[in-house]
Amino acid sequence: MDEQYDVVVMGTGLTECILSGLLSIEGKKVLHMDRNDYYGGESASLNLTQLFKKFRDGDAPAAALGKDRDYNVDLIPKFMMANGELVKILTHTDVTRYLEFKQIAGSYVYRDGVIAKVPATEMEAVRSPLMGLFEKRRAKKFFEFVQNYKADDPATHSGMDINTTPMDNIYKHFGLEAGTIDFIGHALALHLEDSYLNRPAKETFDRITLYMSSMARWGKSPYLYPLYGLGELPQGFARLSAIYGGTYMLDKKVDEIVYENGKVVGVRSGDEIAKCSQVICDPSYAPEKVHTTDRVIRAICLLKGPIPNTDNVDSFQLIIPQNQVKRKNDIYIAGVSASHNVCEKNHYLAIVSTVVETANPQEEIQAGLALLGPIVDKFVQVVDISEPIKDGKDDQVFISKSYDATSHFETVCDDVKDLYKRITGNDLVLKQRLTQEEEQKEMADH
Repeated sequence: MDEQYDVVVMGTGLTECILSGLLSIEGKKVLHMDRNDYYGGESASLNLTQLFKKFRDGDAPAAALGKDRDYNVDLIPKFMMANGELVKILTHTDVTRYLEFKQIAGSYVYRDGVIAKVPATEMEAVRSPLMGLFEKRRAKKFFEFVQNYKADDPATHSGMDINTTPMDNIYKHFGLEAGTIDFIGHALALHLEDSYLNRPAKETFDRITLYMSSMARWGKSPYLYPLYGLGELPQGFARLSAIYGGTYMLDKKVDEIVYENGKVVGVRSGDEIAKCSQVICDPSYAPEKVHTTDRVIRAICLLKGPIPNTDNVDSFQLIIPQNQVKRKNDIYIAGVSASHNVCEKNHYLAIVSTVVETANPQEEIQAGLALLGPIVDKFVQVVDISEPIKDGKDDQVFISKSYDATSHFETVCDDVKDLYKRITGNDLVLKQRLTQEEEQKEMADH
Protein backbone atom coordinates (compact mmCIF):
# COMPACT_ATOMS: atom_id res chain seq x y z
CA MET A 1 0.00 0.00 0.00
CA ASP A 2 2.94 2.36 0.66
CA GLU A 3 3.25 3.66 -2.87
CA GLN A 4 2.06 6.39 -5.23
CA TYR A 5 -1.38 6.16 -6.88
CA ASP A 6 -3.28 8.57 -9.10
CA VAL A 7 -6.55 7.95 -7.25
CA VAL A 8 -7.51 6.24 -4.00
CA VAL A 9 -11.17 5.16 -3.89
CA MET A 10 -12.76 4.38 -0.52
CA GLY A 11 -15.93 2.32 -0.34
CA THR A 12 -17.00 -0.26 -2.93
CA GLY A 13 -20.52 1.05 -3.54
CA LEU A 14 -21.79 1.07 -7.11
CA THR A 15 -20.93 4.75 -7.70
CA GLU A 16 -17.34 4.25 -6.51
CA CYS A 17 -16.85 1.01 -8.48
CA ILE A 18 -18.15 2.51 -11.74
CA LEU A 19 -15.71 5.42 -11.35
CA SER A 20 -12.73 3.21 -10.46
CA GLY A 21 -13.51 1.04 -13.50
CA LEU A 22 -13.75 4.04 -15.84
CA LEU A 23 -10.58 5.66 -14.48
CA SER A 24 -8.63 2.38 -14.66
CA ILE A 25 -9.61 1.99 -18.34
CA GLU A 26 -8.16 5.45 -18.91
CA GLY A 27 -4.82 4.34 -17.51
CA LYS A 28 -5.06 5.83 -14.01
CA LYS A 29 -3.33 3.91 -11.22
CA VAL A 30 -6.19 3.18 -8.80
CA LEU A 31 -6.19 1.79 -5.25
CA HIS A 32 -9.65 0.80 -4.05
CA MET A 33 -10.21 0.16 -0.30
CA ASP A 34 -13.21 -0.84 1.80
CA ARG A 35 -13.52 -1.22 5.57
CA ASN A 36 -15.98 -4.10 5.04
CA ASP A 37 -14.98 -7.65 4.11
CA TYR A 38 -17.46 -7.65 1.21
CA TYR A 39 -18.04 -5.58 -1.93
CA GLY A 40 -20.88 -3.13 -2.34
CA GLY A 41 -20.89 -0.78 0.65
CA GLU A 42 -24.46 0.49 1.05
CA SER A 43 -25.39 -1.20 -2.27
CA ALA A 44 -24.16 -4.66 -1.17
CA SER A 45 -26.02 -7.97 -1.23
CA LEU A 46 -25.43 -9.92 2.01
CA ASN A 47 -25.55 -13.61 2.86
CA LEU A 48 -27.45 -14.67 5.98
CA THR A 49 -24.43 -14.47 8.31
CA GLN A 50 -23.55 -10.97 7.09
CA LEU A 51 -27.19 -9.90 7.36
CA PHE A 52 -27.49 -11.08 10.97
CA LYS A 53 -24.09 -9.56 11.81
CA LYS A 54 -25.29 -6.17 10.53
CA PHE A 55 -28.80 -6.17 12.00
CA ARG A 56 -28.75 -8.64 14.93
CA ASP A 57 -25.32 -8.21 16.54
CA GLY A 58 -24.11 -11.45 14.99
CA ASP A 59 -26.89 -13.74 16.28
CA ALA A 60 -27.00 -17.03 14.40
CA PRO A 61 -29.70 -17.24 11.70
CA ALA A 62 -32.49 -19.77 12.35
CA ALA A 63 -31.72 -23.14 10.73
CA ALA A 64 -35.17 -23.06 9.08
CA LEU A 65 -34.02 -20.18 6.86
CA GLY A 66 -31.69 -22.53 4.98
CA LYS A 67 -28.11 -22.29 3.79
CA ASP A 68 -25.99 -19.17 4.04
CA ARG A 69 -24.87 -19.37 0.42
CA ASP A 70 -28.45 -19.33 -0.92
CA TYR A 71 -28.93 -15.73 0.20
CA ASN A 72 -27.88 -12.47 -1.49
CA VAL A 73 -30.02 -9.89 0.29
CA ASP A 74 -29.91 -6.34 -1.08
CA LEU A 75 -29.53 -3.45 1.33
CA ILE A 76 -31.13 -0.99 -1.10
CA PRO A 77 -34.28 -1.62 -3.16
CA LYS A 78 -33.48 -0.51 -6.70
CA PHE A 79 -34.13 -1.94 -10.15
CA MET A 80 -32.52 -1.05 -13.48
CA MET A 81 -34.61 0.70 -16.14
CA ALA A 82 -34.17 -1.48 -19.25
CA ASN A 83 -33.48 1.61 -21.38
CA GLY A 84 -31.81 3.63 -18.61
CA GLU A 85 -28.34 5.06 -18.14
CA LEU A 86 -26.96 2.19 -16.02
CA VAL A 87 -27.74 -0.35 -18.75
CA LYS A 88 -25.93 1.93 -21.22
CA ILE A 89 -22.86 2.15 -18.94
CA LEU A 90 -22.87 -1.64 -18.42
CA THR A 91 -23.13 -2.24 -22.18
CA HIS A 92 -20.49 0.27 -23.20
CA THR A 93 -17.95 -1.01 -20.66
CA ASP A 94 -18.90 -4.64 -21.47
CA VAL A 95 -19.37 -5.34 -17.74
CA THR A 96 -22.45 -7.26 -18.92
CA ARG A 97 -20.03 -10.15 -19.62
CA TYR A 98 -19.78 -10.74 -15.84
CA LEU A 99 -23.51 -10.58 -15.13
CA GLU A 100 -26.79 -12.29 -15.92
CA PHE A 101 -30.06 -10.39 -15.83
CA LYS A 102 -33.68 -11.33 -15.35
CA GLN A 103 -36.67 -9.19 -16.06
CA ILE A 104 -38.85 -8.03 -13.18
CA ALA A 105 -42.21 -9.67 -13.85
CA GLY A 106 -44.61 -6.83 -13.16
CA SER A 107 -45.16 -3.28 -11.97
CA TYR A 108 -48.11 -2.58 -9.66
CA VAL A 109 -49.75 0.43 -8.06
CA TYR A 110 -51.94 0.71 -4.95
CA ARG A 111 -55.17 2.58 -5.62
CA ASP A 112 -58.31 2.93 -3.48
CA GLY A 113 -57.36 -0.03 -1.29
CA VAL A 114 -56.63 -2.35 -4.24
CA ILE A 115 -53.37 -3.51 -5.87
CA ALA A 116 -53.63 -3.03 -9.64
CA LYS A 117 -51.16 -3.97 -12.36
CA VAL A 118 -49.62 -1.11 -14.31
CA PRO A 119 -50.76 -1.95 -17.87
CA ALA A 120 -47.95 -3.29 -20.05
CA THR A 121 -49.97 -3.73 -23.27
CA GLU A 122 -52.88 -1.97 -24.97
CA MET A 123 -55.12 -4.92 -24.11
CA GLU A 124 -54.16 -4.66 -20.41
CA ALA A 125 -54.86 -0.91 -20.56
CA VAL A 126 -58.37 -1.54 -21.92
CA ARG A 127 -59.10 -4.06 -19.15
CA SER A 128 -57.39 -2.13 -16.35
CA PRO A 129 -59.57 -1.20 -13.35
CA LEU A 130 -57.44 1.92 -12.81
CA MET A 131 -59.68 4.13 -14.98
CA GLY A 132 -63.25 4.29 -16.18
CA LEU A 133 -64.10 4.26 -19.91
CA PHE A 134 -64.26 8.04 -20.41
CA GLU A 135 -61.10 8.61 -18.38
CA LYS A 136 -59.31 6.02 -20.52
CA ARG A 137 -60.16 8.09 -23.59
CA ARG A 138 -58.80 11.26 -21.98
CA ALA A 139 -55.64 9.41 -20.87
CA LYS A 140 -55.21 8.00 -24.39
CA LYS A 141 -55.21 11.56 -25.78
CA PHE A 142 -52.66 12.60 -23.13
CA PHE A 143 -50.29 9.74 -23.99
CA GLU A 144 -50.65 10.43 -27.71
CA PHE A 145 -49.67 14.04 -26.99
CA VAL A 146 -46.56 12.89 -25.04
CA GLN A 147 -45.62 10.42 -27.78
CA ASN A 148 -46.09 12.85 -30.67
CA TYR A 149 -44.59 15.95 -29.04
CA LYS A 150 -41.60 17.26 -30.98
CA ALA A 151 -39.71 20.24 -29.59
CA ASP A 152 -39.00 21.67 -33.04
CA ASP A 153 -42.55 21.25 -34.40
CA PRO A 154 -45.05 23.74 -32.89
CA ALA A 155 -47.89 21.88 -34.62
CA THR A 156 -47.45 19.12 -32.01
CA HIS A 157 -47.52 21.49 -29.02
CA SER A 158 -51.25 22.29 -28.74
CA GLY A 159 -50.10 25.76 -27.63
CA MET A 160 -48.04 24.36 -24.71
CA ASP A 161 -44.23 24.54 -24.53
CA ILE A 162 -43.14 21.77 -22.15
CA ASN A 163 -39.94 23.69 -21.34
CA THR A 164 -42.00 26.37 -19.60
CA THR A 165 -45.52 24.99 -19.03
CA PRO A 166 -45.97 23.42 -15.55
CA MET A 167 -46.97 19.74 -15.58
CA ASP A 168 -50.14 20.59 -13.65
CA ASN A 169 -51.34 22.74 -16.57
CA ILE A 170 -50.82 19.87 -19.02
CA TYR A 171 -52.94 17.53 -16.84
CA LYS A 172 -55.68 20.20 -16.63
CA HIS A 173 -55.61 20.68 -20.41
CA PHE A 174 -56.56 17.00 -20.83
CA GLY A 175 -59.05 17.07 -17.93
CA LEU A 176 -57.42 14.12 -16.13
CA GLU A 177 -58.80 12.95 -12.78
CA ALA A 178 -56.75 13.10 -9.54
CA GLY A 179 -56.33 9.30 -9.46
CA THR A 180 -55.03 9.25 -13.04
CA ILE A 181 -52.61 12.09 -12.27
CA ASP A 182 -51.39 10.06 -9.27
CA PHE A 183 -50.89 7.03 -11.50
CA ILE A 184 -49.02 8.90 -14.26
CA GLY A 185 -46.85 10.98 -11.92
CA HIS A 186 -45.91 8.21 -9.51
CA ALA A 187 -46.27 4.81 -11.25
CA LEU A 188 -44.93 5.91 -14.67
CA ALA A 189 -42.84 9.07 -14.14
CA LEU A 190 -41.75 7.63 -10.75
CA HIS A 191 -41.80 10.94 -8.90
CA LEU A 192 -41.46 10.47 -5.12
CA GLU A 193 -43.79 13.35 -4.27
CA ASP A 194 -45.90 16.06 -5.94
CA SER A 195 -43.57 19.08 -6.19
CA TYR A 196 -43.04 18.14 -9.87
CA LEU A 197 -46.54 19.48 -10.68
CA ASN A 198 -45.24 23.05 -10.46
CA ARG A 199 -42.08 22.43 -12.49
CA PRO A 200 -41.81 22.54 -16.31
CA ALA A 201 -43.40 19.46 -17.90
CA LYS A 202 -40.28 18.38 -19.83
CA GLU A 203 -38.85 16.57 -16.78
CA THR A 204 -41.99 14.44 -16.46
CA PHE A 205 -42.24 13.88 -20.23
CA ASP A 206 -38.65 12.56 -20.21
CA ARG A 207 -39.45 10.23 -17.30
CA ILE A 208 -42.60 8.88 -18.97
CA THR A 209 -40.65 8.35 -22.21
CA LEU A 210 -37.91 6.45 -20.32
CA TYR A 211 -40.53 4.23 -18.66
CA MET A 212 -42.32 3.53 -21.95
CA SER A 213 -39.12 2.86 -23.93
CA SER A 214 -37.88 0.55 -21.16
CA MET A 215 -41.22 -1.29 -21.21
CA ALA A 216 -41.02 -1.59 -24.99
CA ARG A 217 -37.64 -3.36 -24.85
CA TRP A 218 -38.86 -6.54 -23.17
CA GLY A 219 -42.60 -6.16 -22.39
CA LYS A 220 -44.08 -7.14 -18.99
CA SER A 221 -42.21 -4.45 -17.02
CA PRO A 222 -39.53 -1.79 -17.60
CA TYR A 223 -37.16 -3.23 -14.99
CA LEU A 224 -34.15 -5.57 -15.05
CA TYR A 225 -32.39 -7.18 -12.10
CA PRO A 226 -29.04 -9.01 -11.87
CA LEU A 227 -29.07 -12.65 -10.74
CA TYR A 228 -27.43 -13.04 -7.30
CA GLY A 229 -28.47 -9.53 -6.25
CA LEU A 230 -27.52 -5.91 -6.80
CA GLY A 231 -24.12 -6.50 -5.16
CA GLU A 232 -23.10 -8.13 -8.45
CA LEU A 233 -23.10 -4.70 -10.12
CA PRO A 234 -20.26 -3.10 -8.11
CA GLN A 235 -18.36 -6.40 -8.27
CA GLY A 236 -18.63 -6.37 -12.08
CA PHE A 237 -17.07 -2.90 -12.27
CA ALA A 238 -14.43 -3.94 -9.70
CA ARG A 239 -13.40 -6.78 -12.02
CA LEU A 240 -13.20 -4.31 -14.88
CA SER A 241 -10.90 -2.06 -12.81
CA ALA A 242 -8.72 -5.04 -11.80
CA ILE A 243 -8.30 -6.10 -15.46
CA TYR A 244 -6.89 -2.63 -16.14
CA GLY A 245 -4.48 -2.72 -13.18
CA GLY A 246 -6.64 -1.49 -10.30
CA THR A 247 -5.68 -2.76 -6.81
CA TYR A 248 -8.40 -3.84 -4.36
CA MET A 249 -8.17 -4.16 -0.56
CA LEU A 250 -11.23 -5.33 1.37
CA ASP A 251 -11.43 -5.39 5.19
CA LYS A 252 -9.01 -2.44 5.24
CA LYS A 253 -9.74 0.28 7.77
CA VAL A 254 -9.19 3.90 6.83
CA ASP A 255 -7.78 6.03 9.64
CA GLU A 256 -7.19 9.36 7.99
CA ILE A 257 -7.29 11.35 4.76
CA VAL A 258 -3.92 13.17 4.68
CA TYR A 259 -3.68 16.77 3.45
CA GLU A 260 -0.86 19.21 2.68
CA ASN A 261 -1.58 22.88 2.03
CA GLY A 262 -5.29 22.16 1.79
CA LYS A 263 -4.99 19.43 -0.86
CA VAL A 264 -5.18 15.66 -0.41
CA VAL A 265 -1.84 13.85 -0.62
CA GLY A 266 -2.74 10.39 0.67
CA VAL A 267 -4.81 8.02 2.78
CA ARG A 268 -3.54 6.44 6.00
CA SER A 269 -4.41 2.95 7.23
CA GLY A 270 -2.49 2.08 10.40
CA ASP A 271 1.20 2.81 9.72
CA GLU A 272 0.79 2.71 5.93
CA ILE A 273 0.08 5.68 3.70
CA ALA A 274 -1.09 5.37 0.11
CA LYS A 275 0.03 8.56 -1.62
CA CYS A 276 -2.32 10.07 -4.19
CA SER A 277 -3.46 13.31 -5.76
CA GLN A 278 -7.20 12.53 -5.73
CA VAL A 279 -9.61 10.68 -3.43
CA ILE A 280 -13.11 9.39 -4.24
CA CYS A 281 -15.28 8.10 -1.39
CA ASP A 282 -18.80 7.59 -0.13
CA PRO A 283 -20.15 9.91 2.61
CA SER A 284 -19.27 7.50 5.45
CA TYR A 285 -15.52 8.01 4.86
CA ALA A 286 -15.71 11.82 5.14
CA PRO A 287 -18.64 12.56 7.48
CA GLU A 288 -17.36 16.07 8.24
CA LYS A 289 -17.63 17.00 4.54
CA VAL A 290 -21.29 16.06 3.99
CA HIS A 291 -24.69 17.17 5.18
CA THR A 292 -27.93 15.21 5.58
CA THR A 293 -30.75 16.08 3.17
CA ASP A 294 -33.26 13.35 4.11
CA ARG A 295 -33.68 10.09 5.99
CA VAL A 296 -35.00 6.87 4.49
CA ILE A 297 -36.45 3.82 6.23
CA ARG A 298 -35.99 0.42 4.57
CA ALA A 299 -37.51 -2.80 5.88
CA ILE A 300 -36.07 -6.00 4.37
CA CYS A 301 -38.77 -8.66 4.73
CA LEU A 302 -38.34 -12.40 4.21
CA LEU A 303 -41.57 -14.05 3.05
CA LYS A 304 -42.66 -17.64 2.50
CA GLY A 305 -44.70 -16.90 -0.61
CA PRO A 306 -45.59 -14.25 -3.17
CA ILE A 307 -47.41 -11.22 -1.87
CA PRO A 308 -51.20 -11.41 -2.23
CA ASN A 309 -52.95 -9.87 -5.26
CA THR A 310 -49.90 -9.82 -7.56
CA ASP A 311 -50.82 -12.86 -9.69
CA ASN A 312 -48.16 -14.96 -7.86
CA VAL A 313 -45.36 -13.30 -9.85
CA ASP A 314 -41.76 -14.05 -8.83
CA SER A 315 -40.79 -10.36 -8.81
CA PHE A 316 -42.50 -6.98 -8.82
CA GLN A 317 -42.44 -3.33 -7.98
CA LEU A 318 -45.39 -1.96 -6.06
CA ILE A 319 -45.87 1.78 -5.61
CA ILE A 320 -48.17 3.31 -3.02
CA PRO A 321 -48.61 6.93 -4.16
CA GLN A 322 -48.44 9.38 -1.25
CA ASN A 323 -52.00 10.69 -1.73
CA GLN A 324 -53.35 7.15 -1.25
CA VAL A 325 -52.00 7.03 2.32
CA LYS A 326 -52.08 10.77 3.16
CA ARG A 327 -48.31 11.24 3.05
CA LYS A 328 -45.90 13.60 1.33
CA ASN A 329 -43.75 10.78 -0.13
CA ASP A 330 -44.57 7.50 -1.88
CA ILE A 331 -43.97 4.09 -0.31
CA TYR A 332 -42.09 1.64 -2.57
CA ILE A 333 -42.07 -2.14 -2.33
CA ALA A 334 -39.49 -4.06 -4.36
CA GLY A 335 -39.91 -7.84 -4.50
CA VAL A 336 -37.64 -10.61 -5.77
CA SER A 337 -37.44 -14.35 -5.05
CA ALA A 338 -35.47 -17.59 -5.22
CA SER A 339 -35.69 -17.47 -9.03
CA HIS A 340 -33.22 -14.53 -8.84
CA ASN A 341 -30.77 -16.55 -6.69
CA VAL A 342 -31.21 -14.20 -3.72
CA CYS A 343 -32.90 -16.49 -1.19
CA GLU A 344 -33.70 -20.15 -0.54
CA LYS A 345 -36.24 -22.01 -2.68
CA ASN A 346 -39.87 -21.05 -2.03
CA HIS A 347 -38.78 -17.86 -0.25
CA TYR A 348 -39.37 -14.27 -1.38
CA LEU A 349 -37.69 -11.00 -0.41
CA ALA A 350 -39.53 -7.69 -0.26
CA ILE A 351 -38.06 -4.32 0.73
CA VAL A 352 -40.49 -1.64 1.88
CA SER A 353 -39.05 1.88 1.84
CA THR A 354 -39.98 5.54 2.05
CA VAL A 355 -38.60 8.96 2.96
CA VAL A 356 -38.98 9.53 6.71
CA GLU A 357 -41.48 12.29 7.57
CA THR A 358 -42.12 11.81 11.31
CA ALA A 359 -40.42 10.81 14.57
CA ASN A 360 -41.88 7.29 14.18
CA PRO A 361 -40.49 5.88 10.89
CA GLN A 362 -41.66 2.29 11.55
CA GLU A 363 -45.26 3.47 11.67
CA GLU A 364 -44.81 5.19 8.29
CA ILE A 365 -44.24 1.91 6.41
CA GLN A 366 -47.12 -0.02 8.01
CA ALA A 367 -49.33 0.53 4.93
CA GLY A 368 -46.66 -1.27 2.86
CA LEU A 369 -45.98 -4.06 5.35
CA ALA A 370 -49.73 -4.77 5.59
CA LEU A 371 -49.80 -5.77 1.89
CA LEU A 372 -47.08 -8.44 2.18
CA GLY A 373 -48.93 -11.26 3.89
CA PRO A 374 -47.12 -13.29 6.62
CA ILE A 375 -43.56 -12.02 7.28
CA VAL A 376 -41.03 -14.69 8.36
CA ASP A 377 -38.38 -12.15 9.45
CA LYS A 378 -37.79 -8.43 9.12
CA PHE A 379 -34.63 -6.27 9.17
CA VAL A 380 -35.18 -2.52 9.49
CA GLN A 381 -32.74 0.34 9.07
CA VAL A 382 -33.17 4.11 9.00
CA VAL A 383 -30.35 5.76 7.08
CA ASP A 384 -29.32 9.35 6.39
CA ILE A 385 -29.31 10.52 2.79
CA SER A 386 -26.17 12.64 2.57
CA GLU A 387 -24.47 14.69 -0.10
CA PRO A 388 -21.18 16.63 -0.17
CA ILE A 389 -21.11 20.22 1.05
CA LYS A 390 -18.47 21.23 -1.54
CA ASP A 391 -17.65 19.99 -5.05
CA GLY A 392 -14.16 18.67 -4.10
CA LYS A 393 -12.24 20.74 -6.63
CA ASP A 394 -10.29 22.66 -3.95
CA ASP A 395 -8.98 19.72 -1.90
CA GLN A 396 -9.46 17.01 -4.61
CA VAL A 397 -11.62 14.85 -2.31
CA PHE A 398 -14.71 13.87 -4.31
CA ILE A 399 -17.62 12.47 -2.33
CA SER A 400 -20.57 10.58 -3.80
CA LYS A 401 -24.19 11.06 -2.76
CA SER A 402 -26.00 8.45 -0.67
CA TYR A 403 -28.43 6.11 -2.44
CA ASP A 404 -31.73 7.97 -2.42
CA ALA A 405 -35.32 6.80 -2.05
CA THR A 406 -35.94 6.39 -5.80
CA SER A 407 -36.66 2.89 -7.07
CA HIS A 408 -34.10 2.89 -9.91
CA PHE A 409 -30.49 3.87 -10.67
CA GLU A 410 -30.99 6.99 -12.80
CA THR A 411 -29.93 9.39 -10.00
CA VAL A 412 -26.88 7.20 -9.29
CA CYS A 413 -25.82 7.57 -12.94
CA ASP A 414 -26.36 11.35 -12.73
CA ASP A 415 -24.00 11.40 -9.74
CA VAL A 416 -21.40 9.27 -11.60
CA LYS A 417 -21.43 11.69 -14.56
CA ASP A 418 -21.24 14.74 -12.29
CA LEU A 419 -18.33 13.27 -10.25
CA TYR A 420 -16.51 12.17 -13.40
CA LYS A 421 -16.63 15.72 -14.81
CA ARG A 422 -15.36 17.22 -11.53
CA ILE A 423 -12.58 14.61 -11.23
CA THR A 424 -11.33 14.68 -14.82
CA GLY A 425 -12.58 18.03 -16.15
CA ASN A 426 -14.24 16.18 -19.05
CA ASP A 427 -17.76 14.98 -19.80
CA LEU A 428 -18.20 11.21 -19.54
CA VAL A 429 -18.16 9.84 -23.08
CA LEU A 430 -18.83 6.14 -23.09
CA LYS A 431 -16.50 4.32 -25.45
CA GLN A 432 -17.46 0.85 -26.53
CA ARG A 433 -15.01 -1.71 -25.16
CA LEU A 434 -14.07 -4.75 -27.18
CA THR A 435 -16.35 -7.69 -26.55
CA GLN A 436 -14.85 -10.84 -25.04
CA GLU A 437 -14.87 -12.49 -28.48
CA GLU A 438 -13.09 -9.51 -30.08
CA GLU A 439 -10.49 -9.46 -27.30
CA GLN A 440 -9.79 -13.18 -27.74
CA LYS A 441 -9.48 -12.74 -31.50
CA GLU A 442 -7.07 -9.83 -31.00
CA MET A 443 -4.95 -11.91 -28.58
CA ALA A 444 -4.92 -14.83 -31.05
CA ASP A 445 -3.78 -12.51 -33.88
CA HIS A 446 -0.82 -11.42 -31.79
